Amino acid sequence: QVQLVESGGGLVQAGGSLRLSCAASGLTFSMPAMGWFRQAPGKEREFVADISWSGFRTYYADSVKGRFTISRDNTKHTVYLQMNSLKPEDTAVYYCAAREAYIQRSYKYDYWGQGTQVTVSS
Repeated sequence: QVQLVESGGGLVQAGGSLRLSCAASGLTFSMPAMGWFRQAPGKEREFVADISWSGFRTYYADSVKGRFTISRDNTKHTVYLQMNSLKPEDTAVYYCAAREAYIQRSYKYDYWGQGTQVTVSS
């Protein structure tokens, strides 16, 4: 059974930082690519960042570039999203996702986590 479990969300003031984690288990892909997405109330889910298996390839949405960093530890089957200089508009439920091959900025993922809430107060 595939599971993607996000953690690390919470309430933070504008300008603060949070680090999200996504622990994967049960994946049958030998070298999965991972992505982070977010969905704010009343809005569609949007791409945040993605990372290849090796970690050499990453891509960010313009709205988070320079503030967020995606990384992974394959020994722990975990992907991270370090979020700095947070803004109220970053408030959303953040989801991680897994797919077999890396395709930059793809929305087509095979597995999704349940999400973790991030709230940034002004």
